[in-house]
Amino acid sequence: MKIIADSSSTRTEWVLLDGSTVVEHAFTTGLNPYFQTRREISHSIRLELPEAFFRRRWEHVYFYGAGCGNVEKCKIIESSVVAQFKTPVTVESNLLGAARGLLVRNEGLACIIGTGSNSCLYNGHEIVRSVAPLGYVLGDEGSGAFLGKRMIADMLKGIAPRELTQAFFEKYAVTPNVLLDTVYTNALPARSLAHYADFLGDNLDVEYCRRLIYDAFMAFFTRNIAAYDYVDRPISFVGSVCYRYADILRKAAEDFGAKIEKINRNSMPGLIEYHTGPGLE
Repeated sequence: MKIIADSSSTRTEWVLLDGSTVVEHAFTTGLNPYFQTRREISHSIRLELPEAFFRRRWEHVYFYGAGCGNVEKCKIIESSVVAQFKTPVTVESNLLGAARGLLVRNEGLACIIGTGSNSCLYNGHEIVRSVAPLGYVLGDEGSGAFLGKRMIADMLKGIAPRELTQAFFEKYAVTPNVLLDTVYTNALPARSLAHYADFLGDNLDVEYCRRLIYDAFMAFFTRNIAAYDYVDRPISFVGSVCYRYADILRKAAEDFGAKIEKINRNSMPGLIEYHTGPGLE
């Protein structure tokens, strides 16, 4: 039996597998070594997962996570997971998890647009090329954090429609100072920005909201997808934001000249297939 975990900065999905059968399925908060310590990660795993995940030592834990793009950060996750499960663990980036989840063992372009965003060229087993995502400050185009940052900036500068801004402040009962604290002093700013960005989805009848989302997706294509030979390669997407605004994403892709193969909410079904199918890891 083995465990597979797929973590964004907002949410972590866990499955306990017996062969290819899902025995337990659970969600915890997102685990990101850039924003959380080893102790905080261990605490979240132990307190938020059902007891069934800790009944005995398992064959292996495969963890795919946001912020796991280098050896140092992977070691933080690895030590936390090993401490909780006493089981061998392999830690990989959530981008590789997205590629394996979307394409399993087929070659192609795989992208994440959720709390953050990322992209890669995948050869059916590993990532062979990627564009630096740069995080919510310098990059993450199209993501929930990117949308939240743009929307809040427009509201505080008086660019967004006045009625929409008033509705936002009434719904969330926040002040401009609270919003600034969210960006500059919050321990998990990307998660908070993505949370506020949900307001756009609740107001898609407002042209400003649809335009902001469209422009964010176009920024993703021009600053990320343009770096690949994408014309003859259909692109697959996974993530809460691309899934929620799939129609707008497809329109942006059409205008950019890119072809979309699939848009999935999450990676787990494909990851289960990857780790339990023929030639399994």
